[in-house]
Amino acid sequence: MSVLGLSRFQFAMTTIFHFFYVPLSIGLAFTVAVMETLYVVKRKPVYLRMAKFWGKIFLLSFAVGIVTGIIQEFQFGMNWSEYSRFMGDIFGAPLAIEALLAFFMESTFVGVWMFTWNRFKPGVHVIFIWLTWLGSTISAVWILAANSFMQHPVGFKIDPKDGHAKMTDFWAVIGNSQLWKAFPHVISGALMTGSFVIVGMAAFGLLNKKQANNREFYVSSLRVAAVIAVVSAVLVIVAGDLQTQQIISDQPMKFAATEGIYNDTKDPAPWTVIALINEQAKTTKGIEIPAMLSLLAYHSIHGSVKGMNTLNHEMLQQFGKAHPEIANYFVPTNVLFWSFRFMAAVGFAVLILAALALWFTRKSKNTLADSCWKLWVLGVCLYLPFIGNTGGWLITELGRYPWLVYGLLTIADGVSPTATVPSLLFTNIVYFLLFLVLGGVMVFYSRRTLHQGPESVDGDAEDERVVVRASARHAERKVALA
Repeated sequence: MSVLGLSRFQFAMTTIFHFFYVPLSIGLAFTVAVMETLYVVKRKPVYLRMAKFWGKIFLLSFAVGIVTGIIQEFQFGMNWSEYSRFMGDIFGAPLAIEALLAFFMESTFVGVWMFTWNRFKPGVHVIFIWLTWLGSTISAVWILAANSFMQHPVGFKIDPKDGHAKMTDFWAVIGNSQLWKAFPHVISGALMTGSFVIVGMAAFGLLNKKQANNREFYVSSLRVAAVIAVVSAVLVIVAGDLQTQQIISDQPMKFAATEGIYNDTKDPAPWTVIALINEQAKTTKGIEIPAMLSLLAYHSIHGSVKGMNTLNHEMLQQFGKAHPEIANYFVPTNVLFWSFRFMAAVGFAVLILAALALWFTRKSKNTLADSCWKLWVLGVCLYLPFIGNTGGWLITELGRYPWLVYGLLTIADGVSPTATVPSLLFTNIVYFLLFLVLGGVMVFYSRRTLHQGPESVDGDAEDERVVVRASARHAERKVALA
């Protein structure tokens, strides 16, 4: 065990756990906002119940996401102080804007939305949840702006006095091509995550015989969420393709690793579906589809791909003088290769499952609610987006190894000089137990909310009167129009 290894493990553990809840809360906020908007437009009480019920799950994910996000920010000062000093002038601006603008916006409006159901008209109240979602989305922009600089540094200079990166062009930093390729992928993935989790939980609700009287509620919830899941899954696939094009340009080693390519391919390049990769011998043996990689990478039947052996030689020539301590620039190929395939498989699986859920719940013939095995499949598969999100994060971060800031700062140079093995062992254990408790609390309360059913949001008599009055006014307008 080393300081570097334990520091990397701690940040990876914290980030992975935090990233379970960030996409979930963004996607849940959007789905709940759609449900409440449907209530405003159609005035059907079921949509109000849906917004309030699934809003409880959103609030749970929002709370856990905040706690884990704070812990993650502590990491920069605790274990990665040299990185913070190097990147502070650039990293500080996006993080400050994210905290002062986006986070304050979402945290303010989520509170207003949560406590003012009876104080504003439905058409006004729905604005609060949309502003909450907008705030979380803007927050993602600034976090990704900082991360995108680490992937593809722009708008900076190295100060000769201290060797730190200094921002020279703020607009170049937020206009980073990496940012605007990653952002659509992350947000569409978040929408897919939140909506498909509701699909899975609604399926479990339909399986509960005690909730038989809420069948219409769960079927309606499932259909609304499934529509969002289908659309967002398509967007994930499209956005992922666009981001891949950027990676091919900026980080060819990362792309070659996701395809397990050590030696330059022929033209056209075959795509390896599955493979056994020997990282020591630098060999890949697997099942190939001729010309498919050229089609996927370049959208053409022509085109070859540089292998990691060639790229490693080029990087040694490019960075060898500045970093003679680095023996090679190979990345963890097995992790990237399989992470990419799991991530891609999740996107297509969610698309297919959500589309089938819509088909089986069509009004002419609703067969899903009476099929236990179909409901079990949807319920169990609600965890799929978390696997896909984790795979995407692993590709993003491990794919630039050994760089912390690509081409400028290595991982070894970013770790805190004062960190010790005993302190890191202790904090790793503490954080692991804390995350275990937080995750358990999230699952426990989500499960309890689901078992309580939508009746848990029906206790406020004033809410019921609002629904009744709104439905009556809607009926009167329909009579008048008729």
